[in-house]
Amino acid sequence: MKKYLLSGVASLLIPAAAYANCPAITLADMQGVAEGAFPQQYNLDEFEAAAGCDMSFSSNPDAAALNARIQGNGDLPALEDRLPSNPLVMVPYDSIGRYGGTLDVLSNATEAGTSDFLSVRHVNLVRYSDDLQTIVPNVAESWEWNDDFTQLTFHLREGHKWSDGAPFTSADVKFWYDNLHMDSNIFETWKDYVTVAGERMTVDAPDETTVVFNLPAPKPGLLAHFATHFGQGFQPRHFLGQFHPDINPDADAYAQSLGFENGYDAIKAYWGNSDWTDTPSPMLSRPDIADSLPKATVPTLESHIYVTDTTEGRHLVANPYFFQVDPTGQQLPYISEQDEVYINDNEVRILKLVNGEVDYKAQSLQLASAPILLENQEAGNYTIDLRPEITIGAFGFNVTHDDPARRATFGDLRFREAMSVAINRDELNEVGFFGLGTPQQYVGFSPLPAFIDEAWLSYKAEYDPAAANALLDDMGMVDTDGDGFREMPNGEKLVLNMNFSTQGIAGQTVELVAQYWADVGVQSVVKEVTPDEYRSAQSSNQLDVVMWRKSQPLAIVLGNNELWVPPFENYFGVRNGMLWAEWVDSGGASGVEPPDYVKQLMADINAFQSAAQGSAEFEALGQNLVKNMVENLLFIGTVNAPAPLYHHNSLQNFADFKTHSYEYYRTYPYRATQWWLDE
Repeated sequence: MKKYLLSGVASLLIPAAAYANCPAITLADMQGVAEGAFPQQYNLDEFEAAAGCDMSFSSNPDAAALNARIQGNGDLPALEDRLPSNPLVMVPYDSIGRYGGTLDVLSNATEAGTSDFLSVRHVNLVRYSDDLQTIVPNVAESWEWNDDFTQLTFHLREGHKWSDGAPFTSADVKFWYDNLHMDSNIFETWKDYVTVAGERMTVDAPDETTVVFNLPAPKPGLLAHFATHFGQGFQPRHFLGQFHPDINPDADAYAQSLGFENGYDAIKAYWGNSDWTDTPSPMLSRPDIADSLPKATVPTLESHIYVTDTTEGRHLVANPYFFQVDPTGQQLPYISEQDEVYINDNEVRILKLVNGEVDYKAQSLQLASAPILLENQEAGNYTIDLRPEITIGAFGFNVTHDDPARRATFGDLRFREAMSVAINRDELNEVGFFGLGTPQQYVGFSPLPAFIDEAWLSYKAEYDPAAANALLDDMGMVDTDGDGFREMPNGEKLVLNMNFSTQGIAGQTVELVAQYWADVGVQSVVKEVTPDEYRSAQSSNQLDVVMWRKSQPLAIVLGNNELWVPPFENYFGVRNGMLWAEWVDSGGASGVEPPDYVKQLMADINAFQSAAQGSAEFEALGQNLVKNMVENLLFIGTVNAPAPLYHHNSLQNFADFKTHSYEYYRTYPYRATQWWLDE
């Protein structure tokens, strides 16, 4: 039986007394305690054995008050009834933290520029450690593969609880897969990451803490998917299941009694129809009934949970049932509350950062903002770190444009080659990236795997306006009206609409590229729009040119094929060939049939994900993927450059990020649950 330290006030627990039980180790001072099976963390039984101690637990003294702000939560039980029997012990980077405070962050808008903040509180079955190489336990206590990577078994933590105190079990994982992802009323088409080469998996739950994923073919990258993706492999069956007709025969009637149209309407109000954890809660999407609902937001396993949700921002409080502790037994997170404010204007966001009004920001910060941020570090009491980007700013021409003349022009490989060699990447690097970047072509992988020829990085990436002009001349694109700009081969006027969002690509990059294209006679109009406006136009196939940051490391590609299958990314990224995607999703019933090289990309990525890593087949498939993607220039790369990371100096245990990137899910590898505010 574990010891729980009570203060003189009923149900309040004090942190100081815990220090006498297990050593207050940090990564800066391990005090002779041997590292466990995984870096920077232990399961409790492992830590007690390594440290020779018997841990006593304590929690935030404000836990009961914070819990009272979570709509639908009952009275807070004793800590013994809130922690799993084998919690995850997180070793802080520099110091054992103190409870309290509010983490202040900025986003652009609901579902725009929010992933850095989402990743602060994110959990999944596993995660990458901050070396970005080692997958470690998180929600799952452990896992194992069978010999041929067709069966992945997770072992959950006994006694783990949702944020409302309900048990978290294997049934929640099976519900997420069978009743949400495999239900066509929620997902019209299956997501790649819940399938293997387009075929569904099966999920078994032989007991409350064991989950078995049975795969129709090998897919070793499935584990890396759970370690990096925003989609959490579980949802609360006890709550969302009330609204699902396969779980509750009275689901529609119950949902209607609360003011929803039916059970599926309620599920979408609470969870959306995606794994994206940024879906507006009923507090925002249904304010007319929010106050009368049993819960204002879906229960979570994350470190914090919404208590308000408006068009101006959101506020969260610490999850009183969170499953992590520090080495002294203090339940994490240390920070009591989080406050997210929405500001879509980039200049206003930068001003707030300069004034030191924010604790952490990464997403939407471009290198162009670095000088003013660096100049004001001391006055604003914050620190700016320039970190490498995995992705690269990329442009793509809408090869399935609704307008036949533009579709024909953009679909001509000569046009895409001309637009690539018309870009002066060296000058773009000097002017737009202060000479800190590396000019290169988009190749799909970043960093480039060792088995891929480096020559692809420079393919059609040399600055050659004469070659660009020759290619356009060869197409029959000439200036017929004497305005200095070329018309399309059929004689129609061509003015490219180049809508961009600073969340996805730097404005200076877009303006310079537009000028390079103008220099070879292709006219355009550059316009900055919000992320939502950009994504809406992209989804409805209205853009001439798509543009955003793009690329993935090998580990991600092995679990997610979306960069290689039309439309070549999800809603939040840069997509191309929207009508090809419609053809693929409809089984050829609608849309536009893609060319053979695109079909080959689809076949090769599925085979690549199932091939034995390091084998000759694996490397040959990878080489063919890059060759097909690059030679056809569906996406044109520019410059790979670093970007700024911002944190206030009061934020403690802030790690040295290895990258400024979304690909490992931003903050998730750096263990923000052990951040604390020294104020």
